[in-house]
Amino acid sequence: MPGMVAFGRRWGIASDDLVFPGSFELFVRVLWWIGTLALYTLHEGKFDCSGGRVLHSYLVVLLILLAFIILSLCAIVYVSAQGTITNPGPRRSIPVLVYVRAMLYVPELIWAILGAIWVSDDSQGCQPAEVGAVIAAVVASWILLLSTGVGVLFVFDPLGSTHPGPQSQELLGVRDLESSQGSQLLSTARSVAVRVWESRLRLLCCCLPRDESHRAAFSSIAQLVSGFFSDTDLVPSDIAAGLALLHQEQDKMEQCRDPDEALSHSPSSPIAEDLEAELEKATHCMQFAVAAYGWPMYVYSNPLTGACRLSRDCCKTQSAEYDIVGGDNMGCHFSSVLHSTGLQYRDFIYVSFHNQIYEIPFFVALDHKRAAVLVAIRGTLSLRDLLTDLSADCENLPVEGVSGACYAHKGMSQAASYICKKLLNDGILNQAFTIAPEYKLVITGHSLGGGTASLLAILLRSSFPTLQCYAFSPPGGLMSKALADFSKEFVVSVVLGKDLVPRLSYPNMEDLKRRILKMVSNCNKPKYRILLQGCWYELFGGEPDDFPTEMDNRRKEELNQPLLGEESLLIRSSSSYQGLASEESPVHGSHLPLYLPGRILHITEDGPARRSCFSQVRYRVEWSSETVFRSVLISPRMMADHMPDAVLLSLRSLTQDRPFNLCPSSLSNSHLNVI
Repeated sequence: MPGMVAFGRRWGIASDDLVFPGSFELFVRVLWWIGTLALYTLHEGKFDCSGGRVLHSYLVVLLILLAFIILSLCAIVYVSAQGTITNPGPRRSIPVLVYVRAMLYVPELIWAILGAIWVSDDSQGCQPAEVGAVIAAVVASWILLLSTGVGVLFVFDPLGSTHPGPQSQELLGVRDLESSQGSQLLSTARSVAVRVWESRLRLLCCCLPRDESHRAAFSSIAQLVSGFFSDTDLVPSDIAAGLALLHQEQDKMEQCRDPDEALSHSPSSPIAEDLEAELEKATHCMQFAVAAYGWPMYVYSNPLTGACRLSRDCCKTQSAEYDIVGGDNMGCHFSSVLHSTGLQYRDFIYVSFHNQIYEIPFFVALDHKRAAVLVAIRGTLSLRDLLTDLSADCENLPVEGVSGACYAHKGMSQAASYICKKLLNDGILNQAFTIAPEYKLVITGHSLGGGTASLLAILLRSSFPTLQCYAFSPPGGLMSKALADFSKEFVVSVVLGKDLVPRLSYPNMEDLKRRILKMVSNCNKPKYRILLQGCWYELFGGEPDDFPTEMDNRRKEELNQPLLGEESLLIRSSSSYQGLASEESPVHGSHLPLYLPGRILHITEDGPARRSCFSQVRYRVEWSSETVFRSVLISPRMMADHMPDAVLLSLRSLTQDRPFNLCPSSLSNSHLNVI
């Protein structure tokens, strides 16, 4: 629901978000009160030290103060647990209870100071247990006060004062916000939101230089992010509850689907031999895509031996044998590349670990096994890479011979242009093909590297007609439909399971937001129950809950408290928002649709969705279509399936005579691979 309004501003927390923090503090306060009462009872009449009278009064007042705090917390927890996300009527008294609880911090602070003064001045001669109890009370008070202060900063919404107040919203309404006064108000709010997000980005990336390229990236990302959230009034816990509900809803739909149901899309290549050949090539190229991450990925994939192997080579100087450009002064990155690929020093034409925004590391090597000049581009591994990822505006990318609109992800388009200029203008590819003129050009990468590799392949296609590109887990919002169709001739994308990144695009995120709005507005359970059941379901599985709607078995007029509709979660009408009647596809709105590159190999786990860590995993692979990735799937593996080591293990499992378990360190002897 909308953020709670208190102390003259709107906060990033709702009135039903106080159940868990209130319960935790209540538990601590009750234990504290019981301990204080036990101390007072055991030592009553025995406070005969110099400060005994003061100690007696201190404990009595502390017991009374803790009792009032406990009562206020009980009221806050009870009232906060009432109602539902969109039925805040039973929680109307929460702001008053919050004011009462805030007032109790004043005497608690004073009593903590007095306790500290008594310990330092008047505790001589008192029993150690009495002095220790007062010290513990003082320390506990300060810890709770500081924790509360940190919590207030955490839920502080810099835009809280810019939102229209409840009265103005009631007077204007959603429709009236389209007037000139409403438009000016929304414009001001958006400007403030952009500035706030720019400040957050600068704080997050405080270690980066403040040059023009970084300032432009901050501004572009801030406009994108603030625009995405500008038409909703959800707090983070609402989104978490919506994701929990949506995950169970998707699992129910998956369970109801007929396992023998025919695919709803046409495969790009129905030939099994072509599929097997592409799998072999993809598995080989994925080793280079993983190697491009350097020593962090090598140590992560080899936790027991990786560091020891690299330590022997990191400090050796090999600058005479290869060209290093920035970022690898100790040589650890290149040593890990050698170990991961099995190539020799002489096989590398160019190696660059230079990393800036829109400029990502890559290397060029001679792959004698596949008779290829191979360009491997690194994925996201730094804040600069993350800024490149988030620069998701569309940028024109004209390509000769392609009809239709040609545009692509701005950050990756600029990264591809940077690498293209290096390869052509610096004569890197000329040098490689001078050594091996009969070799063909192959480009590969994972995640950010996969998206950049696809765009680089498009840029180099006219100069190298036989080139091939293997993009692993590329982002979904990458290129226009015309470029995606053009790239099907020479680009193969590999996606594992429910990987989030290939499903990330602005239209898909708008669709996810719309579905979250629908789920939280229809569910009739309180938020704390949704979150508890959602956490249990994520950790231990079970049957998805049914979560009936607010109107089940009741008529609307029978509700004795006001019920907010789905539109109440919208600050303003949005071109990207659709009503409940339309659920079939994401809405593009004002944002241009972007697609995955090339033909798509989709690898999925065959069998139960949930297994133990050491269970055998059987994979299935098929040619897929970009329409399959038009919605975000909520799953515990949505990030794990994106990891490069997981993609490599699944490919090896499909192409070799040994399957892999869910735990990378565990292997099995039985063959369970299917295609």
